Amino acid sequence: MTTTYAALLRGINVSGSRKVPMPELRDVLGGLGHTGIATYLQSGNAVFRSDQGDEDSLAAHLSEALRERFGFSVDCLVRDGRYLAAVADACPFPAAELAGKQLHITCFDRPADAGRFADLEAETFLPEEFRLGDRCLYLYAPDGVGRSRLAVELGRPRRTKGLIGTSRNWNTVVQLVEMTRG
Repeated sequence: MTTTYAALLRGINVSGSRKVPMPELRDVLGGLGHTGIATYLQSGNAVFRSDQGDEDSLAAHLSEALRERFGFSVDCLVRDGRYLAAVADACPFPAAELAGKQLHITCFDRPADAGRFADLEAETFLPEEFRLGDRCLYLYAPDGVGRSRLAVELGRPRRTKGLIGTSRNWNTVVQLVEMTRG
């Protein structure tokens, strides 16, 4: 059965380094035998159709193909359209009432244990808030993630050690949900 997926690449095309041009990303995905390939923005979002495996194996093959093509490692997460829609539907914040820059989702390669965040004094960061979801973390940052003290704390290595994670703003999440529908 063919499934539509989104590939989320971590840490590319930031500040002019680790360049992965989107046409070349599409070529790499096509070379892996995927179809229906489209990219969104320049920050490592691609949608494709495949009947070749599961999310983890697809991510591993894409990561290896990118390393071979560009000469550096790229962490990749692959999520099917049903997962992305479920994550969007489960958002604990009033997404329809917020600007896209105020809400972010960090997708992880596996569930993040709540114990990683147990010592965080959430009240000190208000009105910023976060919630854990299914292999993801939702962040509400009313002044945007670039000014968020909570985002800095959530991204500390002691909280993310052993996890692969990559963040997207709400506008990107909504667009990827739309692109993976069907």
